[in-house]
Amino acid sequence: MNYEKTASDLAARGQEHLLAYYGELGEEEKKRLLSQIEEIKWDEIALWKNPRDLSGKGKITPIPGLKISEISARRAEFQAIGAEAVKEHKVGAVLLAGGQGTRLGSDAPKGAYDVGLTRPVYIFERLICNLSEVCEKFGAYVPLYIMTSDKNDKETRAFLAEHNFFGYPEEYIAFFVQDMAASVDFTGKILLEEKDRLALSPNGNGGWYSSLIRAGLLTDAEARGVEWFNVFAVDNVLQRIADPAFIGAAIESGVNCAAKVVRKTAPEERVGVLCLEDGLPNVIEYYELSEEMAHARNKDGSLLYSDGVILNYLFRASKLKEISAKKIPVHVAKKKIPFLDGAGNKVFPDAENGYKFETLILDMIKLMGSCLPYEVEREKEFAPIKNKTGTDSVETARELLRRNGVVL
Repeated sequence: MNYEKTASDLAARGQEHLLAYYGELGEEEKKRLLSQIEEIKWDEIALWKNPRDLSGKGKITPIPGLKISEISARRAEFQAIGAEAVKEHKVGAVLLAGGQGTRLGSDAPKGAYDVGLTRPVYIFERLICNLSEVCEKFGAYVPLYIMTSDKNDKETRAFLAEHNFFGYPEEYIAFFVQDMAASVDFTGKILLEEKDRLALSPNGNGGWYSSLIRAGLLTDAEARGVEWFNVFAVDNVLQRIADPAFIGAAIESGVNCAAKVVRKTAPEERVGVLCLEDGLPNVIEYYELSEEMAHARNKDGSLLYSDGVILNYLFRASKLKEISAKKIPVHVAKKKIPFLDGAGNKVFPDAENGYKFETLILDMIKLMGSCLPYEVEREKEFAPIKNKTGTDSVETARELLRRNGVVL
């Protein structure tokens, strides 16, 4: 897109301020700015004025799934099926690693955070070690697709290369950058972060599949024979990836999707719950459950709505391709967004000053049509690191790592 065409289009949309500093920019800076403007999704930007109401839910009912007791009884059966899938290269792993360690006091990629005490123990290291255990046991490496963000891509690649990918074969690792979305102020004007850059933010973890396609890596996965994608978050250092029993259970059940879940410890626990909504699988946020539903119990006293998701999903590749043309709901969120003011000064607001647009992976579950909840032991597979101290923190993760035999 050239300058004249861009200027004309922006003027027609009332967004001509995006080129206010164009004359001050060098050639590379001009190209970058025009390229970012060309990528704007105007239909999403328009949602600032009339955001979709995503709070309304249909009829919510419990979803049948596999509890730990049944999994234990059938583990050999499930593992045999899943091990075969791993050996035949039918499983690919997708690590969602676009975040920074800001809440941990670090500007580096979150996966580069060191949780060790007497030696370095990085988040990336633990995740790759967990995956390597499966690969070494069955003699077949799983392709690992790592989603970074515009802000941490170079650092992530450099960090993992510096540490020799923690022993994982480089030919089985591929990186792709998460798509970005422009942010707007409360009047719908797109914000500038710098004179040559829009105020962009990652478009949410629901954008992983479209970003994978855009990077050309779906073609790579298909060429390798991948039939299932195991998608998981960077912040859980006890994640079990390409878990053959999990894979086998999903294949045996015939579902299009499976989710690792932990049993909620209390009705008030702040975790999304896998349920059925009008007969289709969906994740209901803790604040969307009515008081009655949150406290409802089975005959044995356990919570009726107890399947807390931990962002470890299996997606059938063929179904993903089928639904790829469907629009995932875009969530409009008020945020504090650094921006350039009319005088060209950088402003770091103290309060929310605009909207960001993002999609969520949990919204993909409903589109998949079927989902199997697969319960895991919290103490063995769920150690999220969201804060430096307190609940779901570096402190709590260290304790759980110790209990699972990891020397820190």
